[in-house]
Amino acid sequence: MNSKYQKLFTPMQIGNVTVKNRFVMAPMGPLGLSDALGGWNERGKEYYTMRAKGGTGLIITGVTFVDDEVEEHGLGAVASPTHNPVAFVRSSKEMTERVHAYGAKIFLQMSGGFGRVTIPTNIGEYPPVAPSPIQHRWLDKTCRELTVDEIHKIVKSFGDAAVNAKRGGFDGCQIHAVHEGYLIDQFAISLFNHRTDEYGGSLENRLRFAKEIVEEIKNRCGEDFPVTLRFSPKSFIKGLRDGALPGEEFEEKGRDIEEGLKAAELLVAYGYDALDVDVGSYDSWWWSHPPMYQKKGLYRPYARMVKDTVNVPVICAGRMDNPDMALEALENKETDFISLGRPLLADPDYVNKLRSGKCASIRPCISCQEGCMGRVASYSGLNCAVNPQAAREQDMAYRPILKPKTVMIVGGGVAGCEAARVLSLRGHKPVLFEKSERLGGNLLPGGAPDFKEDDIALADWYAYTLNELGVEVHLNTAVTSDMVRNGDYDTVLIATGSAPKLFSLGNDEHTYSAEEVLLEKVDAGDRVTVIGGGLVGCETALHLAQRGKKVTIVEALDKLLAVNGPLCASNKEMLERLIPFHHVDVITGAKAVSFKDTSLTLDNGQTLETDSVILAVGYQSENSLYEELQFEIPELYLLGDAKNVSNIMYGIWDAFEVANNI
Repeated sequence: MNSKYQKLFTPMQIGNVTVKNRFVMAPMGPLGLSDALGGWNERGKEYYTMRAKGGTGLIITGVTFVDDEVEEHGLGAVASPTHNPVAFVRSSKEMTERVHAYGAKIFLQMSGGFGRVTIPTNIGEYPPVAPSPIQHRWLDKTCRELTVDEIHKIVKSFGDAAVNAKRGGFDGCQIHAVHEGYLIDQFAISLFNHRTDEYGGSLENRLRFAKEIVEEIKNRCGEDFPVTLRFSPKSFIKGLRDGALPGEEFEEKGRDIEEGLKAAELLVAYGYDALDVDVGSYDSWWWSHPPMYQKKGLYRPYARMVKDTVNVPVICAGRMDNPDMALEALENKETDFISLGRPLLADPDYVNKLRSGKCASIRPCISCQEGCMGRVASYSGLNCAVNPQAAREQDMAYRPILKPKTVMIVGGGVAGCEAARVLSLRGHKPVLFEKSERLGGNLLPGGAPDFKEDDIALADWYAYTLNELGVEVHLNTAVTSDMVRNGDYDTVLIATGSAPKLFSLGNDEHTYSAEEVLLEKVDAGDRVTVIGGGLVGCETALHLAQRGKKVTIVEALDKLLAVNGPLCASNKEMLERLIPFHHVDVITGAKAVSFKDTSLTLDNGQTLETDSVILAVGYQSENSLYEELQFEIPELYLLGDAKNVSNIMYGIWDAFEVANNI
């Protein structure tokens, strides 16, 4: 290990529990990790155990529900410590024993409910609940106000759940949360809490729900069972369903810093043993679930404020995957623990790799949120775009082989690289050919904007990994059909990618693809028009606007990002708001018809003066080599964009599936 990182591996206490290092696995929605009885299924046990095996000091599970009557969630969505205590305790004990074998500690995250932010697919026939009759975050419904008896019932359920967690071998628990605008946080924020009883009005009254929860758990489980709290000192709410952007001046309608720090003092006085700090709310989701458009370490200033205010340990998450940043945050006394969520989805061995000085081998999270938040919201399943094995470690384990094969791979984008990696790990001999001078394919133009730096990191990781595995790689080599026919290969994988769709508007000399501009092969000038308002077009426009260009987007459909999806809501909503925030003009419902000199004419009669036109209207598969060979090569597969133009996740996943079964 590089000696400068040793401080990250010093032990520290939370309550009476000693955590062996400063790394915490952040709680992430554990959908797909439970069984119909409310216990942990084998997938869940394996998922958490592998992160403990990977060196993480403290595992905090994703959310579990202590109540399923006041707010119905549907069994099988996530675990429940109260539905069937026998099943929960048995399966928890089986999991915590395995986690403890690696010297890790594990806390159970427990929720009192989602309230107005319940994901629509999880509501069923039950009306959403809240502290007051307020607007639901996603649906055009008014939430039902909780009664005092229902609050008391939920508080008691927390005590029951904590008892079962302790019996099941958990070392402590985390309460979910005075954070992100979930049910208990809705009570704490005056924007949502209009009550006039003992649970409304003053800050102390609004925090009464959270106070009674920690008191109930301490009374039932004793002082030796730590209770931590997920806590947001600032909401970034401009209004209902309206959040603020970084650097934007606005009036905070949620919890502001002054009230947040006062709340932190009170919550610690009530008995919470640590505060797990982030910021944001479901109305400003891109703060709570930061996409690549947010800077790394975005919660650090807020964690520092909280740490300066309270005398219990502080945990800080929020794109903290850079080890130099993590160390700096510790040395600057901004936090006591570094919380990694999505980075541990991408690489469960992150901590051990850092400890042993193998930083280059850490697979990066690209903050796309396709496999995690996107799939949780759309399909109630937790996964990872860059790690197909995440949350299905046994199902997607590397398959043993009977006889090694020599496999030709044509194309060094994500699909080709992932296939080569998997084949090599399983014992086959992949030989990869890439026509350009560098591996990565569309990661390279996609990663050109500053906010997409992790796309480049992923390309670099593949290059490093294939080199470490000893994979034979031929760069600057365009493969012909004769090379395939005459090669001595048992199997051939075609992953030749895709090419941008291009068309002529007249002035071809100043009409470019987004790829050419992003890779700086051409100078687009100071006035730029982007044709196409999908993900590539919007990100290209944002990138150019941040560099001082005057940018206009022309989109044929009636709104931006209409054909991309399903994008995670935090990514999509933040990008939609960043476009006008950076003064990018948007023209929808119009098509470009001609470009002459510096004048671009649209079919709605508008004329735009522009130095260049950038085409971002999609990609088309490049599969001509496959078409030429499909009836000649017995074991031939088509992968990635060459098969179907899609995103990074499906390029990697499809390649893993095929390569793991050869």
